[in-house]
Amino acid sequence: MKSEIPPAAVSTGPAVPAEPGPPPPFSPLLPLSRIRLSSSHRGARLARLLCAEQLDSWDIPRTVPASGSVVAVVVAELAANAVTHGRTPGRDFEVRLGRGVDRVRVEVIDTRPDRLPRAPGISSPPAVESTGGRGLLLVAAYADRWGWGVRDPYTKTVWAEVGYRGSEYLSPTPGLRN
Repeated sequence: MKSEIPPAAVSTGPAVPAEPGPPPPFSPLLPLSRIRLSSSHRGARLARLLCAEQLDSWDIPRTVPASGSVVAVVVAELAANAVTHGRTPGRDFEVRLGRGVDRVRVEVIDTRPDRLPRAPGISSPPAVESTGGRGLLLVAAYADRWGWGVRDPYTKTVWAEVGYRGSEYLSPTPGLRN
């Protein structure tokens, strides 16, 4: 008898969302951190900086993979995409962060539900000499899972979750160190 490897067990490279949709259920330890920012390059930069500050306030050590550096890259890419591809003049974008027991969730909400991301591995890769088009490859490489969904006719949400992979060093209650 020939044994088959289930499709879920085969590695196909970066995590590609199977179906676009809203983020899966998530139970944060604290209320989500939310901030609205202007749809500008300054707003995208502030999103990254404020994300790092929030992770510091949750006592997530810099040595844990879900540290400011990894989550900040995900936030930077999603915020840059919101500013570049999801911008409607005069309307802001929103960044939400949540700390779960074993992961950090990032959600970026922009005002262009008609412009959905192209998932890496599904669309053709950018040309070698191209200076853009690789942001979602970074998100897929760093995130355990990611995706997007349209919740209403005015906004879309692009989300990513980064696992701690070292949560034994974290206090189960933010603000208290082990």
